[in-house]
Formats: sequence, structure tokens, C-alpha cells
Amino acid sequence: MTGFDAYDPEFVRDPYPTYARLRDEGPFYDERWGLTFFSRHRDVTAILRDRRFGRDIRHVLPLDQVDRRTYPEHLPQWYRMVRGSFIDLEPPEHTRIRSAVNRAFTKSRAEVKRESIGAIAADLLDALAGREEFDAIADFAAPVPVAVISDMMGVPRDHRQQLLDWSHAIVRVFDLNVTPAEEQAAERAVGEFAAYLRELVLARRAEPGTDLISELVGTVGLPDDDLIATCILILNAGHEATVHAIGNGILAMARYPEVLAAVRADPGLLPTLTDELLRWDPPLHMFERWVLEDLDVAGVPLRQGDKVGLLFAAANRDPAVFPDPDRIDPARADNPHVAFGLGTHFCLGAPLARVELEEVFGALSRRFGTLTPAVAEPPRTASLVFHGVDSLPLRVGIGTAPG
Repeated sequence: MTGFDAYDPEFVRDPYPTYARLRDEGPFYDERWGLTFFSRHRDVTAILRDRRFGRDIRHVLPLDQVDRRTYPEHLPQWYRMVRGSFIDLEPPEHTRIRSAVNRAFTKSRAEVKRESIGAIAADLLDALAGREEFDAIADFAAPVPVAVISDMMGVPRDHRQQLLDWSHAIVRVFDLNVTPAEEQAAERAVGEFAAYLRELVLARRAEPGTDLISELVGTVGLPDDDLIATCILILNAGHEATVHAIGNGILAMARYPEVLAAVRADPGLLPTLTDELLRWDPPLHMFERWVLEDLDVAGVPLRQGDKVGLLFAAANRDPAVFPDPDRIDPARADNPHVAFGLGTHFCLGAPLARVELEEVFGALSRRFGTLTPAVAEPPRTASLVFHGVDSLPLRVGIGTAPG
């Protein structure tokens, strides 16, 4: 049986048996999604590196000749600010805007933030001291990334919850099962978010600071709409995927105590463990690409204007690339996972995300000797794009001091 139901409760709970079947069966077209899905590592990586595929089709074909669901013109603010951000553009526009932001997300800039990120994680855990159970998402995973990205952008601390609410509403439009009510909520969220950011931009023009918005305001040739769209993208991407990555990683460490034990015994494993957890259960399971010209991939003919769905999570457990792929190996050194993508659209925030994850997992492993899920199956949002747990009641124990 070719194909799958992305919203079947069993698939949402554990999609990996289905991904294994899809890899064995090969690429296939799904009429409901309007996508040809690829799940093997060699195919996914080849497409990500191939400039004949792109995040945008508007420079190649008019909208009346392509799948309009990608470009919801009935949501004009969402369309302008989300599909107008550089992540959904192709060079040279993508390059022009990304280069203005890139210097803020270099590896060296991320390393400068390591101490402050570690302090945020430690403070959150200090606030939980004495509790034997807490929600690892609401009490820990969610506050860290929003604090980090808000501080970078210069957003006041008391506005962070509003940012979360806007972001949660905006990203729902990416999924096939979005409802009309959710679409309108996303449209309102973009309008409110953009208005809020315009006020911050005006304030930074009058009195520049050291934050990223001030840097962008000072960038020559960056129009206001590009600046606002970029800020929305950074604030959304800077916490949505990272929260899921942290939550998925904590759940993995709780379900497999040997993983927590390994990093407690050897904290030097934190960098490889971070990449391994991203490989094993990434926060983004599927990304789309447009076909920009006629070609064949893995024997499948694709035509200009078609779309492909790249199943990152399936590629990350391809046994042709990863020995014993269903096992978490904290010391896995050869780890060409695609959790951050590849090619032109490789994740801008990857260096910062890695530092955040290393500091979060490090703080947990130093503080607790045991992590135990308090529920058998934490609730998950039914989404093929974003993959994470909505809440994670966790029992913790101090245990013995690390090795």
C-alpha cells in the first residue's frame, strides 16, 4: 500500500514504521497533498542541493498555473509577510535579504551567547527546585528559545507570551488540515505582529540599540516590508522548531535512560548527542520544494510547476546512511542528518539552535539523574510539518552525581 494518512492518530504518535515502509516502496504521488513524496536520504539530499528545485515558483510561472494553496491570496497579510520572507524566496532576492541577517547567526555569535543561554536554562530549573514533577514543555522547553530570540531582537520580556500566541497561530497555515477559523486567526496574528514590529522599528530608528532589529534598521537597502517579514520569520523560526527539538530530545532522554546516563558520565558527548537527537526525532518532518524545470529524480518524471514533499524524518533514519538508525547513539560522529536542511536554504539559525540544545540538555543532565514521563503518550499536534509534544509531564530525580 503506497501512501499514508498524516493525521491518523497512530501515525501522529509514531510515524517511523510508516516512514520505513515508504523508504522501501520509493517515491509516490499523493493527490490529497498535491505532492510527490521522497523519503530516502539520497533523494532528499539530492533535491535539497539541486537548484532546479526551489522554495518559490512565482519567478517561473504565474500563480494561475500552480497549486494556489501555497499562496493563499485570501489571507493577504499572511501571504505578503510570510511568503514574502527570504526563506520563501530564491536568489537573488533570497541572497540579498539573507546576507543582511546572516552575520547575526554565525557560529561565533552563537558561541558568545552560550553563557547567557546556560544561565536562562539554569534559572528555569532553579525555579522548579523541589518539584518532583513538572511540564517539560511549558516550564522549560518553551521559555528558553523565546527568551533567547526575544533578547536578540530586543523585545521586552513582558511581551513574550504574546509573541508565542502570534507564532502558534501563524504556523498553522503551513499544514494541510488547517481550518478556515485557524486561517483567519493566522491572518489577524500577522497583522497584529507586523503592527507591533513597526512600532519597535520606529523606536530603534529614533534610538538604536545593540539588538538585531537595530542592526536591520541600519542595513542599507532593506525596505520596511522586508525588514518586518524577516523579523516575523526570525521570531517564529527562532522558537517554534527549537521548542519541538528540545521537547523531542527530553522525551527521548526520558524514554531511554541509557542516553541520559551516557551524557552525565561524559558531558563531552553533548555536541554529538544534540545532532543525534535532531536526527532521531527532528522538529520538522516535511518540507516542500517547487520543481522549477522538467527533470527526473529516482526514475520519477517531474514537470515544471509540480511540487515535491521531502520527508526529512524518514531520510534521517535511512539504514543506507545511518547504521542501526532506530537506536540513539550519543557518540554518533558520522551524522549527515537533514534536520537543518541543505543547500541554499540551509537553516540560518542552525549554529544558535545547536548551542541552545547543548545548553538545555547539559543543564538537565547535570541537574537530574532520572527523567521519567508521567504519561505513557504525551499529546502531539496532528501535523506533518511540525513534530513535537504539546505537553510533557515529567518526573525527575536527582540521582547520584555525574561520573
